[in-house]
Amino acid sequence: MFAGFIIMFVSTIMFAFSGTYALLFVARSLQGIGSSFSSVAGLGMLASVYTDDEERGIAMGVALGGLAMGVLIGAPFGSVMYDFVGKSAPFLILAFLAVFDGALQLCILQPSKISPGSVEGTPLLTLLKDPYILVSAGSLCFANMGVAILEPTLPIWMMQTMCSPKWQLGIAFLPASVSYLIGTNLFGVLANKMGRWLCSMLGMFIVGISLLCVPFATSIYGLIGPNGGLGFAIGMVDSSMMAIMGYLVDIRHASVYGSVYAIADVALCMGFAIGPSTGGALVQAVGFPCLMVFIGVINILYAPLCFLLRNPAVREEKMAIIDQECVMHRKSYNTESREFPLSDYSEEEETEE
Repeated sequence: MFAGFIIMFVSTIMFAFSGTYALLFVARSLQGIGSSFSSVAGLGMLASVYTDDEERGIAMGVALGGLAMGVLIGAPFGSVMYDFVGKSAPFLILAFLAVFDGALQLCILQPSKISPGSVEGTPLLTLLKDPYILVSAGSLCFANMGVAILEPTLPIWMMQTMCSPKWQLGIAFLPASVSYLIGTNLFGVLANKMGRWLCSMLGMFIVGISLLCVPFATSIYGLIGPNGGLGFAIGMVDSSMMAIMGYLVDIRHASVYGSVYAIADVALCMGFAIGPSTGGALVQAVGFPCLMVFIGVINILYAPLCFLLRNPAVREEKMAIIDQECVMHRKSYNTESREFPLSDYSEEEETEE
């Protein structure tokens, strides 16, 4: 996670002072690498700290809510600072915030001793062969692909059909950001009670319906409902699937979470890579309304697969562990009372072995 902070800091400084496409490309690439480091390590840390399934779901919802808050604030903050102060100002402020975040990591998460891992994590290829993990990753990919396709195509369609001024092109996504923030925090709690598989399935249905409704908008006000529903539904899917992936590792593999959240991050990145890269070409080929129908129907058809996550099979060796330990222990990163393990295993677990 700290390595991710360093990479993000360097990329932010490069954004502030880059004046060529090549440097901006390198800065953007570094930003993607740094954010992957931080997100995978952060989600893995949450999964290892909050071993209780319900607490983990709530923690994941709060973490994803932080992501939504960044998306919500980032666009208006960047545009205002760019117009009134200059191009470098927003990036320099972000670099300062990155340094502050790094200092907090050193103060709060600094380990006091090295704790050797007693259990090896499940190989990445083994996780990729798990059908339940693949279903979860596919849900994350297709749900987020909807908003990823909208980002490059919706502004152009708005200018062509609504004659929208430039300031409305970014504001159109504001309902999606606000509703995503609400959805991740709300369903971090509710998903465990109503069933995460059901929450994800309903979320994908709503994603599909929202995308089908987008072409019917005749003004920016007509986009509030579809975009709001889209963001809310993606929040349902993300908060549920992130918790499910940790749970699947607990009951079917070794409880080491880095690899499974790397798969989740790759699934999200695939959605945001395939969506924008193919969206422009598909709009020219079939038109914006047909594109929305296409991706909306894909989400609706994929949604029933979430039913497979209703009662995932437990591996036999994991069943024996679950029978012995009905109550899972909650680990803490409290510097005053406990030491920080660098792995997913405590000394207590090593003694029991």
